[in-house]
Amino acid sequence: MVSEESPLLATTAYVYDRFTPDQKRWIVFLVSFAGFLPTFVSSTFVPSIPQIAKDLDSTHAVVSLTVSLSILASAIGALVWAAHSSFYGRRLIYLWGIPFLCVGSCGVALSNSLQSLFFWRFVQTFGCAGGMSLGAGVIGDIYKLEERGTAIGVFFGATLLGYAVAPFLGGAATQYWSWRSLHYSIGAWGLLEMLLLYLSFPETSHPGTLGIDKVTRRKWIHISWVNPLSSLWLLRSPNLFAVMFASSLVLISDFVLLVPLAYTIGVRYGITNEAIIGACFLPNGLGNFIGAPIAGRQSDTVLRRWREKRKGVWCPEDRLRATWIGGLFMVPLSIGASGLITTYVGGPIGLALNLLCLFTNGLGVDFVVNPIGSYNVDVVHSRSAEVTAAYMASRSLMISAATALVIPSIERIGVAWTNIIAALLAVIGQGLIFLTIRYGDSMRASVDVGFSTTENN
Repeated sequence: MVSEESPLLATTAYVYDRFTPDQKRWIVFLVSFAGFLPTFVSSTFVPSIPQIAKDLDSTHAVVSLTVSLSILASAIGALVWAAHSSFYGRRLIYLWGIPFLCVGSCGVALSNSLQSLFFWRFVQTFGCAGGMSLGAGVIGDIYKLEERGTAIGVFFGATLLGYAVAPFLGGAATQYWSWRSLHYSIGAWGLLEMLLLYLSFPETSHPGTLGIDKVTRRKWIHISWVNPLSSLWLLRSPNLFAVMFASSLVLISDFVLLVPLAYTIGVRYGITNEAIIGACFLPNGLGNFIGAPIAGRQSDTVLRRWREKRKGVWCPEDRLRATWIGGLFMVPLSIGASGLITTYVGGPIGLALNLLCLFTNGLGVDFVVNPIGSYNVDVVHSRSAEVTAAYMASRSLMISAATALVIPSIERIGVAWTNIIAALLAVIGQGLIFLTIRYGDSMRASVDVGFSTTENN
């Protein structure tokens, strides 16, 4: 193991000093602004489904298919933009993706048929899908190993704010404004983001690491084939697959609480106004917003503490030790309690306790998901955007399949048992994280996908 004082590490550390602290904070603001868009676009749509169905003379069930289509578009878009960012650079891919969002948003707003709505919704979601994976890659580009968790925590906190405010704004737009005007405003927002990125966002990829840097005979406009599915091949590594699967099992609890909210908390406590139902999403999003930076800082603290115990030796899986409080306590207890409260406690007390459970669940999910996101960037640092995209795309597909079963499960076995099953799944996910911490070295050695070392991290 190369020591911290070696010339090699001093040279490697230079790439993290290219930007001043103020420049880094501005970059984090820009990528957080871009990362906020996909969460906002996805979460504002659900409350507007009844009005869209009425305007297009369709049914709620048919219009709801756009949610599954959006998840598919997000998965494909994340893979496409991340793979191309490793070849062409972060800045260029941001500027390529956002026009799809702008055009797609206007297309959604102008849609007068289901076919048109499905097509433009796919384009809209595809365009902004790179916000999360590219943002994680950018932070991996500019922050050192021991600072990375905190920065990613701030980034995730800002982006997850979309889940807090978007349902309320989407519900309010449905109730008092127009869903078409909402999507026009999203398109205008995309134009503003593109202008900010064009004027003030630098290329953050490390010098000489891009695929296009290795092309010897380059044209003025050089287009190369980049396989977007190559990112998924990273998940053949047991440790990367295990943390992705564990993250999915924990995140399912979020969707079990939020997807049927109108049918559980709404029906149980007599809430029919879309704006008020949207406001019930706020505690969970607020928990995400508060929990992400705390979880990020905690994961950095845990990593540094264990590195000191190992006398300077870095073990990537040490960061995952920060997940215990969220995965073993906050997530399973909050979702299990919510199911029991909804079933047995009525009135304002039951509603207040449910909102507290939503807040606690938002906090707990961050204490699991944030360290895992930072861990992925740590162990495959040279392909940080790609591993984040593969992780998010696979996780999205798993969650979309699971959420399709939530309402049928509630109808068949009830809210309490459905939530208890979700709590048990979260505990199983934490078990996978425990195995990854315990056997991380051997798991990485079994399938090497180009893991990072202290020298190149």
